[in-house]
Amino acid sequence: MTLRSVVVGYGHYLPEKIVPNSAFEESLDTTDEWIRSRSGIERRHFAAEGQYTSDLAAEAAQATLVNSGLTADDIDAIVVATSTPDLTFPSVATMVQEKIGMTKGFGFDVQAVCAGFVFALTTANGLLLSGQAKRVLVIGAETFSRIMDWTDRGTCVLFGDGAGALILEAQEASGENTDRGILSADLNSDGRYKDMLFVDGGVSTTGHCGKLRMQGNALFRQAVEKLASTASKALETTGLKHEDVDWVVPHQANIRIIQGTAKKLGVPMERVIVTVQDHGNTSAASIPLALSVGAASGKIKQGDLCLTEAIGGGLAWGAVTLRW
Repeated sequence: MTLRSVVVGYGHYLPEKIVPNSAFEESLDTTDEWIRSRSGIERRHFAAEGQYTSDLAAEAAQATLVNSGLTADDIDAIVVATSTPDLTFPSVATMVQEKIGMTKGFGFDVQAVCAGFVFALTTANGLLLSGQAKRVLVIGAETFSRIMDWTDRGTCVLFGDGAGALILEAQEASGENTDRGILSADLNSDGRYKDMLFVDGGVSTTGHCGKLRMQGNALFRQAVEKLASTASKALETTGLKHEDVDWVVPHQANIRIIQGTAKKLGVPMERVIVTVQDHGNTSAASIPLALSVGAASGKIKQGDLCLTEAIGGGLAWGAVTLRW
């Protein structure tokens, strides 16, 4: 018998506050056209005062439960990917447990920055295949607006807040690459590149959270090569080819990175889910947001082969192949 981690529910949440590119023109030497041409971003959502990562995550979790027809009592574990937790501890996952009324099972957070959801999916898959859980709620949630340097036009215009989620359920399958569920994963990291994307603060260094710092051009050069490579490795493991992919669902960092990676993979942009124009870079939330939007719009259908890939601070990067 083969077990697969199958998606049985999806959902997302975006804060009500929408911030267009024009909102930055008064305080920064930038324009709507400059931001669009370099990133593809047109607008993003920011969390309200007093609205935290756990609030966004819980909203996405509730939407996912409704979509699946399940209740909190049906969930055995919660894995939250985030780099912007409410507090140093406890985990956002345990806060979500409380907010959705889940009183059994367990929850914990995974931190791999923008690649966080790929790492969280892979972790949840391990829990399901090992029998530690029957159903896992996997969430990506971020409030990156809280770690922005609003004087740095190279970073503060790129990021947004949001949350997305999937429920994975262990189901018996044939063991073939035609099965629904997670078919393969490829995870990587290399600490030599940490200065390309980091936050200049932390508990054991400065005692405060710090602000995001990024070497944009250097990171761009690393991103396309590493994303195409990890996606190809994950796909190769399944015995499938690029032409078998129905949808590439990438981390929504920058339209040029998305286009460059798709070109290297030989996948036309018509088969790429793109939400960066509406959400900006929501870090660990971007892939589940894109999956939820793609499924809700009718693009992603049951049986479709989805290839996700992401890269973030660390550097950490990876990919998952998933048949919807």
